[in-house]
Amino acid sequence: MIRNNFIYITLLLLFACLFQACDETVTYSEMQEKERESVKEFIKEKGINIISYDDFIANDSVTDVAKNEFVEIDGVYMQIVRNPKNAPDARRINDGETRNILIKYYEYNIQDDDTISASTLGVSDEMLVTNTSGTYSATFTSGVMASVYGNAVPSGWLIPFTYLYFTRHQSQLAKVNLIVPHKHGTVTATTYVYPCFYQITFQPENLFPENLFD
Repeated sequence: MIRNNFIYITLLLLFACLFQACDETVTYSEMQEKERESVKEFIKEKGINIISYDDFIANDSVTDVAKNEFVEIDGVYMQIVRNPKNAPDARRINDGETRNILIKYYEYNIQDDDTISASTLGVSDEMLVTNTSGTYSATFTSGVMASVYGNAVPSGWLIPFTYLYFTRHQSQLAKVNLIVPHKHGTVTATTYVYPCFYQITFQPENLFPENLFD
């Protein structure tokens, strides 16, 4: 009788633990909703003004930094801080080209209010970028991002290449701010469902002929 009661109590405790575990399980939909709310609150807190894609294109692909404008493209919010299209050596990555781009970046987890990583002082990350009929792909070849996440470049990082020009003049280097949801983020962001804010500066390494200024 005592043994039967012990088994009964043990089973009750086991079922109670299982039900509690089920109640505490966070679904993917709930994680997505938390992410959306985090981004919404970040936009409000930072006083960001979201403009439409049509307005962005009509304004020659410009986001007004003074008005803190961002444009939403496929769920990614982008602010072009500096686009050196008027630099004397302004160039794009042409169709069929693969070019090495040096980057300085800052990565911030919006949901956890925490800086994740950044380029170290004096050392740039490097990425190979390819333009195939207007579609861009890229891989990290060295630096912090490659060490932390591997060679895969987040798809959200590729969006600016459609609109950016590049220069070797340090004071005019292309620069963007991005709000990147998990589905366009790093493998870690995708796994754990959190959005990141990035500030990225691009410096071309082999985009120009060596004798351009000779």
